[in-house]
Amino acid sequence: MQGVLGAALALLLAAALGPARPHPQCLDFKPPFRPPRGLAFCRRYAEFGCCDLRRDRVLLQRFYRLSARLDEPTYAACAGHLQDLLCQECSPYAAHLYDAEDPSTPVRTIPGLCQDYCLQVWQKCRSIFHYLSADQELIALENNVAKFCHYLSLEDTDYCFPHLLANQNLNQNLGLVTADAEGCLQLCLTEVANGLRNPVAMVHANDGTHRFFIAEQVGLVWTYLPSRSRLEKPFLNISEAVLTSPWEGDERGFLGIVFHPKFKFNGKVYVYYSVQVHYEERIRISEFRISPADMNTLDHGSERIILEIEEPASNHNGGELLFGDDGYLYIFTGDGGMAGDPFGTFGNAQNKSTLLGKVLRIDVNNNDRGPLYRIPPDNPFLNDPKARPEIYAYGVRNMWRCSFDRGEPHTKEGKGRLFCGDVGQNKYEEIDIVEKGKNYGWRAREGFSCYDKKLCTNSSMDDVLPIYAYPHKMGKSVTGGYVYRGCESPNLNGLYIFGDFMSGRLMSLKEDRATGEWRYSEICMGTGQTCMFPGLINNYYQYIISFAEDEAGELYFMSTGVPSATAPHGVVYKVVDTSRRAPPGKCRIEPSPVKVKSKRIQFVPKEKLIMKTPTPRPQLKAMTEAPRSGRPNPGTPRMPSEDWVAQVPPPPGNRSRTSTTPALSGRASKPRKGAERRGQRRKKPPGTAPPLQNGAVRLMQQQNRGQSWGRVEVYVDGEWGTVCDDGWSSLGAAVVCRQLGFPYVMRASKKAEFGEGTSLRILLDDVQCSGQEKTLLECAHADIGTHNCSHEEDAGVVCSREEVADW
Repeated sequence: MQGVLGAALALLLAAALGPARPHPQCLDFKPPFRPPRGLAFCRRYAEFGCCDLRRDRVLLQRFYRLSARLDEPTYAACAGHLQDLLCQECSPYAAHLYDAEDPSTPVRTIPGLCQDYCLQVWQKCRSIFHYLSADQELIALENNVAKFCHYLSLEDTDYCFPHLLANQNLNQNLGLVTADAEGCLQLCLTEVANGLRNPVAMVHANDGTHRFFIAEQVGLVWTYLPSRSRLEKPFLNISEAVLTSPWEGDERGFLGIVFHPKFKFNGKVYVYYSVQVHYEERIRISEFRISPADMNTLDHGSERIILEIEEPASNHNGGELLFGDDGYLYIFTGDGGMAGDPFGTFGNAQNKSTLLGKVLRIDVNNNDRGPLYRIPPDNPFLNDPKARPEIYAYGVRNMWRCSFDRGEPHTKEGKGRLFCGDVGQNKYEEIDIVEKGKNYGWRAREGFSCYDKKLCTNSSMDDVLPIYAYPHKMGKSVTGGYVYRGCESPNLNGLYIFGDFMSGRLMSLKEDRATGEWRYSEICMGTGQTCMFPGLINNYYQYIISFAEDEAGELYFMSTGVPSATAPHGVVYKVVDTSRRAPPGKCRIEPSPVKVKSKRIQFVPKEKLIMKTPTPRPQLKAMTEAPRSGRPNPGTPRMPSEDWVAQVPPPPGNRSRTSTTPALSGRASKPRKGAERRGQRRKKPPGTAPPLQNGAVRLMQQQNRGQSWGRVEVYVDGEWGTVCDDGWSSLGAAVVCRQLGFPYVMRASKKAEFGEGTSLRILLDDVQCSGQEKTLLECAHADIGTHNCSHEEDAGVVCSREEVADW
């Protein structure tokens, strides 16, 4: 966040206009994955697809049950086709094959077939469709090949089976990170938190609770639970002590926080902030302890000042705190400010007798008695009488955001490397790997070039060059990041992801292990359908303040549209790669319980996906016409594969089946006046909607159409309206979910969780359902339009295509 110039306009970065790209997607509306073990039945998709071994076994058992109903000649002719049709559920394009890309629309029961293949199957094997599908409309067309195959066709013929297997555009680089023509990596985001005042840090306690703590520049730290709900009471509030201002670009304030590695046992937390003492500006590193009365609040009276350093100017305050694998506390200070490090003969950064412009390392373990900190015995300048013993490395200008590499998950290669972004003067920004005792060159050098030419030619400096530097035409204030070592996006493993505060550019470096060089790739937000997955967005606010890891190693960054310590425009985003996910269940976490004493404030996302290409997707266009192309009637709920199996009785003598759980599974913030928004809102597809029936429902999130969750709106006598949550329960929610084709209800939502439908009338109140009704109008309810509630009580639902325990 360092070095911002005056009042800058808010800028929302979005995907650049580009051609449509392949969109692999499974029936649970998530990206495909690489199965951890080979598949026995659907071997075509053993390397990459949508089935794990458990799902493969389910399909195999279904194949056995169906094939037992075929006579010998039919089995000989059709077993291969039967296997092909069943296994398309495992295709990385399963959502396209089953017309299931939009979770709010019904799903076909047979995958989309190419015309020539359909004709071949119809001629020899049309009888198998009686066992594969309960779609009576399809069965009624059995004797008319033209209508039958038209019904099973896809509007987007690129995705029909089996031609998609040979489609080079769909299969080239399948499972790899998507890149545009210029090599820019296409990633997506999930909004995690919003309404923050310059969020400068996000950390976790490493105590198994998977809470995360977000610090604002003004001096407040908030507790967030794994559900993303925030606790009303701050974790820490030292805003009265913190020195900062509302000026855009003020670098002073609360700058860093870190939990002791043994926090679970000693309850200690360390913070880094600006303070004024007798008209003198300082940076202060303090220790706090957890409150004995509340595990989500620090004891504000427990503060002990570990270290204070005078700041000669108000900029270049550093601000990072980290604990290394060695258990020591690392502190990253700036060079004291102004421009060009003008202090002394060679500047503060090269002067080992001062703590400014340094990486410090101290021992704060077992400090309840005796000194507040000790010097680690292997600190490099411990025996140098002219150097401060706390110094670990020197010659840095203003390192803004550093991180330790967790190491490759299996081999631990790279573990312990210390990456830092060092903000430049007026030409270059750099990324360094910090090592003990090394000199990182400032003010002699800026990036790879000389800044102070006289000092730069001094051969005794022996300074270390950065692993990467970029000129100011790309950005003017680097924000250091992390090497991704999480579980959910395996293709990102080993990628160092960082950004630039001023330009808003996201960037990455990948090490070539053969040469030791680092290859640069820019990161762009996904275009076309890349980010068209539930809950994902493809835009963010320009000023990238900081990066973070959660307890599981997933990657986040924080940015804002207004870089002021008092402007509540900060958002936290999680980085997501949709090209490939981890196998189901691999990344599952079980957070330790958290005893909460404060009110929970539920998270409501505000950002939304921005579509640059208004071309409607086939399934949306199909919604404007009578049901066709293999879709069941809109009133018919979607039936997962196991339900198909349940409709087919087992052959005589077959062992009884064991039931299985089905495996199938916001409004954009206003930019400031005059701000540029790159990208545009998604447009509605062309076409005229069919007449709606009384009792029809839709889900809305704020003012946007929901998918599997949202505010419930019901259609009655020509108008849409909301439902009051008086009496609202999971039984009413079940009626809504079933209408929309979802077999499961995760929960009934109350208190306008998904926004208030203030532009509509409240049409239903006191709704009491048994759960078996076809529409909400069949449930007991007050007269239409009669209610004693407000839109603050608008009801909602969260539906699912798979059963989720203990939601």
